[in-house]
Amino acid sequence: MSADGDKKRSRKRYAAGRGNKRFKGSRELEVGMQGIIITCNMNERKCTSEAISLLSEYADELYGPEKGCGGSNSEEEEEDEDDAEAALKKEVAQLKKTGKGAEKRFQALDSGANNVVFIRTHNVEPDKLVHHILSDLHATKKKKSRVILRMLPVSGTCKAFQEDMDKYLTTFLEPWFKTPNQATYQIAFKARNSSHNKRDDIIKSIAGLVGKMNPKNKVDLTDPELSIIVEVIKTVCCVSVVPDYALFRKYNLQEVVKDDAPKPDAADDVKEDQKASDPSDSADVVKEAEEQTDKQAEDIKVPGNEKRVEEETEEGK
Repeated sequence: MSADGDKKRSRKRYAAGRGNKRFKGSRELEVGMQGIIITCNMNERKCTSEAISLLSEYADELYGPEKGCGGSNSEEEEEDEDDAEAALKKEVAQLKKTGKGAEKRFQALDSGANNVVFIRTHNVEPDKLVHHILSDLHATKKKKSRVILRMLPVSGTCKAFQEDMDKYLTTFLEPWFKTPNQATYQIAFKARNSSHNKRDDIIKSIAGLVGKMNPKNKVDLTDPELSIIVEVIKTVCCVSVVPDYALFRKYNLQEVVKDDAPKPDAADDVKEDQKASDPSDSADVVKEAEEQTDKQAEDIKVPGNEKRVEEETEEGK
């Protein structure tokens, strides 16, 4: 009887687990979404409230007030929300009031990682909005958040497998790096709750793609013109290309408001990664990837390529 009882309990738990998964499905980060990744330190509910309030404030400046919705989250709403389930019920009720098919400008979703919130955006350019926020904070030095650490735009998403990422990024990166476009760049890669991606392999692969688009694209780890942000959470890869990554202290809202903020160095990377539980960026890997890309470019047999290499060698002598 005890064996039968254990089987019944296990079946009930299995069914309950599946039910919870289906319930959360539409509320989780998925491939095909755009939005903003928000990192925090042990207070996701407060972080979500701050993020939507801050994003709404600046989105109203760029795009005008949002129409058809009952407004953004406030501190009063936050106090009434005892847990995520209560917040979900409130949002569902609000959506019913605004009518079927109505989509809010910002929607908080489960990111799939601790201390990380994903804000899905509608009719908003995430990279433009986040840059606008950081530009204002950098200029005014006015602190507008207490628990938000970093705010990273997500302009595109794909499956977090090597083949899928290579295929997606080949097209996604073209507007910035394909001839005649060129830029100095760095790659900032982080993975959360994902063990099937090797960091070094991903960075080398992306650097190879960028090098093939235009050999004049060069890695610059000190002050790059553009930074390729790659954030992997479970099986979803979130990507964006952003400027002023060093100037805005890796898009850290706490650091960007400090006076005379120095450019981030290795020590800053370690501290930031400890706060957000992320692996640190490796300069050596990016340099190695660039060298490998240059070597691969030399090995590619293109008409006139060998002759050009010989001419450059003679000039060096």
